Amino acid sequence: MPRFRETSVSSPDAAALLTEYFTERESTFPSAQGTYTTTLPDATAFVPRSGVFVVVEAEPADAGRASEPTACGGIRLIAPSASGAVRYEVKHLYVRPAGRGLGLGRALLDELERRASTFGADEIVLDTNDSLAAAGGLYRSAGYATIEPYNANPNATTWYGKAVRAEDPRGTA
Repeated sequence: MPRFRETSVSSPDAAALLTEYFTERESTFPSAQGTYTTTLPDATAFVPRSGVFVVVEAEPADAGRASEPTACGGIRLIAPSASGAVRYEVKHLYVRPAGRGLGLGRALLDELERRASTFGADEIVLDTNDSLAAAGGLYRSAGYATIEPYNANPNATTWYGKAVRAEDPRGTA
């Protein structure tokens, strides 16, 4: 079972994962779309209740060994929708290559959705690039639908949204 550890985006584990993420995106970004634009996350946007950033530690195979950070991602509060819905945005969802195909991306997305719900989200949005086919498949299978662009991210080709049911922080809906 993966363990989700809240951390600052500038912590050593988060910084290492984000560096890998940005490096991979730069090297695999479709040349026909130009150059990948790296935008480092603002740590103040990922502080509860405005947001949160988590590092995922996979269960170690050997109980005597420390677990390694395998994935990361965050949510942050953004401007309300035109209808006034409270929106949180998923940012920097990344799973190291060794952790891919193990369900960590889905587990992380579910955890981020749960946390956004406890913060009072009505809707969760995200943007992605169509070259990230596995990510698009994950989002669609998790109930996200394409929406109109809500930002001007030069790296994005598709925007997704999903309504969420706000959860009481005590665990009752």
